[in-house]
Amino acid sequence: MRVRTLLLGAAAAVAIAPAALAERGSDGEVKIIYWQAPSTMNPYLSGGTKELEAASLVVEPLARYDQDGNMVPWLAESVPTVDNGGVSADLTTINWKLKEGLLWSDGSPVTSADVVFTWKYCADPAGGCAQSEKYNDVTDVKAVDDLTVTVTFGVPKPFPYGPFVGAQAPIIQAAQFADCLGAKAPECTDANFGPMGTGPFRVTEFRPNDVISFEANPNYRDPDKPAFATVTFKGGGDTASAGRSVLETGEFDYAWNMQLAPDVLGAMEAAGKGTVVSAFGTLVERIMINLTDPSPALGDARSTKAHPHPFLSDPAVRQALSMAIDRALLVEIGYGAAGKPSCNVLPAPAIYKSTANDGCLVQDIEGAKKLLDDAGWVPGGDGIRAKDGVRLSILYQTSTNAVRQDFQALIKQWWSEIGVETELRNIDASVFFGGDPGSPDTFQKFFADVEMYANNFDGTDPEAYMANWECKQAPTPETQWQGNNMPRYCSEEYDALVAKMAQTGKLEERAELAKAMNDKLMQEYIMLPLVDRGRVSAHSNTLGGVVLNVWDSELWNVADWYRTKTQ
Repeated sequence: MRVRTLLLGAAAAVAIAPAALAERGSDGEVKIIYWQAPSTMNPYLSGGTKELEAASLVVEPLARYDQDGNMVPWLAESVPTVDNGGVSADLTTINWKLKEGLLWSDGSPVTSADVVFTWKYCADPAGGCAQSEKYNDVTDVKAVDDLTVTVTFGVPKPFPYGPFVGAQAPIIQAAQFADCLGAKAPECTDANFGPMGTGPFRVTEFRPNDVISFEANPNYRDPDKPAFATVTFKGGGDTASAGRSVLETGEFDYAWNMQLAPDVLGAMEAAGKGTVVSAFGTLVERIMINLTDPSPALGDARSTKAHPHPFLSDPAVRQALSMAIDRALLVEIGYGAAGKPSCNVLPAPAIYKSTANDGCLVQDIEGAKKLLDDAGWVPGGDGIRAKDGVRLSILYQTSTNAVRQDFQALIKQWWSEIGVETELRNIDASVFFGGDPGSPDTFQKFFADVEMYANNFDGTDPEAYMANWECKQAPTPETQWQGNNMPRYCSEEYDALVAKMAQTGKLEERAELAKAMNDKLMQEYIMLPLVDRGRVSAHSNTLGGVVLNVWDSELWNVADWYRTKTQ
């Protein structure tokens, strides 16, 4: 019996905002502010949302996800499926066909060779591709003709839509990046800061961790779009300033990630200049546990599997840290209606949400103390627990943000109540999420005991996302510190679940496997989920065409934005 792929109807047309009613560039400038500033325009060199979304104005995938989570063709003519003949009956190959007439922003044609090259770029083991999980099980990508590529998998792949789909896996130009393979990838500054693209805009100036200037792509495939001639993409500052610049002063048109207390955000919106938009997807604020030793004394081997963590290797300690947290209070002070307490790193879609870990919803300080007592961690004269000369003293890092610093302060207090000493550290978000292999302060290097941030994934299928915690995904010096397995978790059983899901077609069975992976991570306390966060952004009342998308880049339909009126 032939197994069908998922999303057989994915080629359906997307319902998007009305197109601009004037010629390209007629609406002048649009101003976007991301209080976390991008450090590169190459999404393969950073897992940070700020880089992925800035880059999405320029580089694009073969297919992506609309605001309802439906997969839609983008640079491809259609989404291949078993039914339309694009996916082989044995599920080991998928054939993509590019739209005819596509041009790079330099005017040269987009061909299948660019698609092949993109895979080779990410697959190079010396390059440390930040999105390598998107290409799991790919054994070859071949150009059939100038517009057609065949992706071959080493196993039957019921969901073959990891490669080249979504903002995390766009196509890059082979000619521009030809000399940037492997270890040379981070050195190609001109290409990384100003990639050629097929998107509605192209970079005119890139100032790392500051401002990006764009102009309308003269070779964009729709001659009437984009409506805006230029984009100013301002990075840095803080959440409150970004919110005020749209909602109160009208200086900017769009502000991303309004991570502000509900009353603060409501007061800003009352000024009448802009509108807050929000929706729930898969974004979870979590504390990641470092299972390796981050001690500077270890030199190049710090935060690598060569040295287990002196006390976080004990599951009882990790569990006690989780039990001490009042997640409901965190939601109340940090997010209000835009947050929900979470005990899962995979909170959605509903079919994938586990109920096996709901015990974390109730804070249990006394239970955490008993757990540590039973595990032999004894309070000293200063109240801090120790065992065999090792003190429970934690360095807790995150990005600089008012809500996150509030969370840190509360969690430090709760941990002190169970006998854990905590030092707080916050790092500028542009650096923390930047992915610079030369910086000691990135979330990938994880030179701390625990770190807090939020993350999510493209689309509604979590196969690639759950593969983030495979053994091979741990960042190391050999991978330029790229990879998504920040805890350095390694389990043969977990890797086997990843491999099984990759070959499982029935949605219900895939859901059970995804929940099993989630539960394994949760019940071993590899990370501590805190809040299922809604995506919250703000746009000017004079900016039309905005459609908030929690399944792809928020800027996915920027080509359809336009100016509505003046205030």
